[in-house]
Amino acid sequence: MAEHVKRDLVSIEDLSTAEILELFHHADEFKANLHAWSDLCRGAIMATLFFEPSTRTRLSFESAMLRLGGGVISAAESGSTSRVKGESLADTVRVVGGSYADILVVRHPEDGAARVAARYATVPVINGGDGAHEHPTQTLCDLYTLWKEKGRLQGLEVVLCGDLRYSRTIHSFCYALARFGANIVTMPYPGFELPDYVLHRLRRDFGVQAATASVEDLPGLAGSSNAAAYLTSSKPHQLALFTKLGNVEVSRIDAIYMTRAQRERHEGQDTSDYPRVTPSTLSAASTKDARIMHPLPRVDEISYDLDDDPRSIYFRQAELGVPMRMALMAYLMGKIQLRAKQPDLLSVMPGSVMAGSVGAAGLRCRNERCITNNEGVRYLKRDFRVCDQESPPTLSCGFCTREIEARFVGNGTSRIVYRYSAAEVRRIKPANRVYFESEAQADAAGFAWQKS
Repeated sequence: MAEHVKRDLVSIEDLSTAEILELFHHADEFKANLHAWSDLCRGAIMATLFFEPSTRTRLSFESAMLRLGGGVISAAESGSTSRVKGESLADTVRVVGGSYADILVVRHPEDGAARVAARYATVPVINGGDGAHEHPTQTLCDLYTLWKEKGRLQGLEVVLCGDLRYSRTIHSFCYALARFGANIVTMPYPGFELPDYVLHRLRRDFGVQAATASVEDLPGLAGSSNAAAYLTSSKPHQLALFTKLGNVEVSRIDAIYMTRAQRERHEGQDTSDYPRVTPSTLSAASTKDARIMHPLPRVDEISYDLDDDPRSIYFRQAELGVPMRMALMAYLMGKIQLRAKQPDLLSVMPGSVMAGSVGAAGLRCRNERCITNNEGVRYLKRDFRVCDQESPPTLSCGFCTREIEARFVGNGTSRIVYRYSAAEVRRIKPANRVYFESEAQADAAGFAWQKS
């Protein structure tokens, strides 16, 4: 048998579309009899390292491992770990991901923390939510639930409502829906719109087109946003009638994915008029066959009167988290095999330049919540991946994936820097290019400025 190669799940992009679909079928097998798999991971130990509060994510992972026959050790809150003494995440996972545990599930308040854990741990790492960045296993559960309810994902009309800016679940879900060819209607609470960097990635990586959306015919949600948008990989003329989207109209809603206001990630923003799904929302013709979803916990953004409506599936989402996470952990630990092809890492990570090499000299992640600007200042080397070499070059942080534009490009040999559009830049070999956001960065790195 070939040696098992370490795999991590930091982003939903760490799994190919084919792998995700095959994992759904394994989750179905586990769900059919949750008590029949207690020998599959016997002797294995999972550690849950949760530096933020959690109920469902942590307990569903622990339940999943116990049902697979393994054991669990847990640090359930930040105050119970050596983080309060100043220990770095890197040191924690080095220790716990050795003789202590065979797989780690990490939740952390800083964007990009899961990537740090994956780099330093010698065992598989699963991202249980890192700041406002991603929550890939919640996305797997959401996709699995929607797939079971609708029998497909391609072409579905999915409304995302509420706090789209700070919800890491929403960000992962957007990318996954785009990959599967679903259409997205965003209905954010004012001030909580989908971040520009998420929209940019949807356009660049998935070919998503955007149109304005009118949603006045959804009681409870209508009027909550003046920034509703329709995001689709389909051509507008291929769509049918639902609500005015410029010249695009859609006839139905397959799912409304509601999110609470992520108050732990923002302060002082008024949410007194936050949207709320009520029975009247489901009285609209377009929502006749819609499913109401929520990653939980809910506050008051879904009426309790809807709990017994068969279209409300948020508790089913939580229930399906156990077999889905059983399938994922069994796969990452090499206990089950998939026929599906893994993602092409060259397309996921098109190029990498680290501070310490010439490429990232002077660059700093603009995301103040990124771990490189917080705990990681002490020990992480800045790391950026080249996403686009054109006008101007775009690089993304190797930890939180936030993108920056490099308007100046230097030659690592001659130590001369040029504006990105200069003809000389095209003659610099990619491996010898050094990227800067500003002239000041280039000066600080000892490069001479040449106008062109």
